[in-house]
Amino acid sequence: MTIHTDSISSDTSPALPAPAALDDPYYYLHNFHTALDWVGTRYADLLGTEEQAFIGCFATLPRPAQALLVRMVMRKGTLFRIGKLRYPEIGDIPAAMAALCATNWVIDDPDISLTDLFSVLTRPELQRAFGKHLPAGRKAEQLAALAADEPAARPLSRWAPSLHDTLYALTIMPLCDRLRLMFFGNLHQDWSEFVLAELGVYRYETVPVDQHSRAFHDAADIDLGLRLHACREALDAGTPVADVLAQLPQGDAGTDWLQARRERLLFRLGQQAEKDQDFDTALAIYPACRWPGARARHIRVLERCGHDRDALTLARHAWQQPENDAEQQQLTRMMPRLQRRLGEPVERTARPAPPAEQVLILPRPDVPQPVEYVVRDHLHSDDAPVYYVENTLITGLFGLLCWQALFTPLPGAFFHPFHHAPADLLQADFYPRRQALFDAALAELDDTRWRETIRRHFHEKSGIQNPFVFWGALDATLLEQALACLPPAHLALWFRRLLRDIRAHRAGMPDLIRFYPDEHRYDMIEVKGPGDRLQDNQRRWLAFCAEHRMPVSVCYLRWADDT
Repeated sequence: MTIHTDSISSDTSPALPAPAALDDPYYYLHNFHTALDWVGTRYADLLGTEEQAFIGCFATLPRPAQALLVRMVMRKGTLFRIGKLRYPEIGDIPAAMAALCATNWVIDDPDISLTDLFSVLTRPELQRAFGKHLPAGRKAEQLAALAADEPAARPLSRWAPSLHDTLYALTIMPLCDRLRLMFFGNLHQDWSEFVLAELGVYRYETVPVDQHSRAFHDAADIDLGLRLHACREALDAGTPVADVLAQLPQGDAGTDWLQARRERLLFRLGQQAEKDQDFDTALAIYPACRWPGARARHIRVLERCGHDRDALTLARHAWQQPENDAEQQQLTRMMPRLQRRLGEPVERTARPAPPAEQVLILPRPDVPQPVEYVVRDHLHSDDAPVYYVENTLITGLFGLLCWQALFTPLPGAFFHPFHHAPADLLQADFYPRRQALFDAALAELDDTRWRETIRRHFHEKSGIQNPFVFWGALDATLLEQALACLPPAHLALWFRRLLRDIRAHRAGMPDLIRFYPDEHRYDMIEVKGPGDRLQDNQRRWLAFCAEHRMPVSVCYLRWADDT
């Protein structure tokens, strides 16, 4: 996404954050300067003393020192051996490093733990450092054996005095991560986005953004974003749930998208507690969690703990107003089970009619391949071509038709040049905030405009990031056959279902679609191989299609040599 600044006043507008040309040996440094300028201007009121001092001091360093710092910031970890740093454009690495040490952003020969030592030394170097005291085995086994003695941290020069190299520690990484969070609004994107954009690996939609479209409006929310990221990393690293919970910020966040991240993390903590069979902790987490699915998990844990009465009470409460189709589906299974165990009359609910089924018995292919491909190739003919389109065709047509609605620059939706999707895409108010825009796009399905809009966006926007369009799965032939054979009334039903719950409904669609171009019709086929069964989201999509009399079926594939 390229940001236009013509709507931003000249006294507050940062320079356009366009990537530097890759033929410039200092392209990465120019990109870093661009990001600092962008952050420094847009977040001037939120920058603390430390961030302001860094931005000001960085600009005064010699270019080789600036370049070396950015090179280290962009690499993994914070420990660097000077002998491993080789950048021809920088030249004298020791001199550049000395300038960085003078700022205290880098320190030389820091105390490091045994674990850090194993990360920076090779196996031969470890052998020279420990000699006969290094046990046999893999590196991880050697580390575990030596760690049993709990050796104290010490500089590399003492761990390996014969090693002719110097270790440096980058101390500025937390501050750089803070600046990166302010630029992107997340920490899963990094400075390589500039390079990927310049290479053309990713292309982004052009969206005008004004000075008020920022990820953060309060310094406390930046702190919260960093703390949530730290908690998520701790959970991923295997830190006990109780320890992560103790670090998790309490209360509501200042922005909806940060609150959503907190709720999602809380849900994951509940799931991990279940996996650990720590049901008391799970029961403490789920009632306070507002992430979709938390209430159903709460009912399930109550049931597993033998609290059937409490589980049924909560299930009945949920049944009055299910949060989504998935919860309603789960309740239809849980409530009868709980009622039977409690000796109560079972309240039967209407179950959707099962989809049409067919069984195919085919020879096992000589070269293993997905069962969907086997069925596709068997059913395909020139008169009725079959495509594997799982979760790509319907969503792709939606993304192409509704392109303008998706990329309208509402507050909080876009705030940097590299958005793959609106930042609020999975928030509950995503559709309500844009209802008029989406309704206008879907109104085209009532006349002849929709085909031309989809074609135009397919050609004009080719390759540009869109959360619903997977360019590798959609070519011109497939597109034209879809436009000829799919009724606009069916598209309208699918698209409105997507908008009701984007997170849940953009998956679970049938695997194959078969077109009958001469008859301007289609059918969809969900493929299941031996031993496979329908997943819940697939059942919901099949039920939806059956409810609206769409041609859909399930094909069960069996191998001839198994019969």
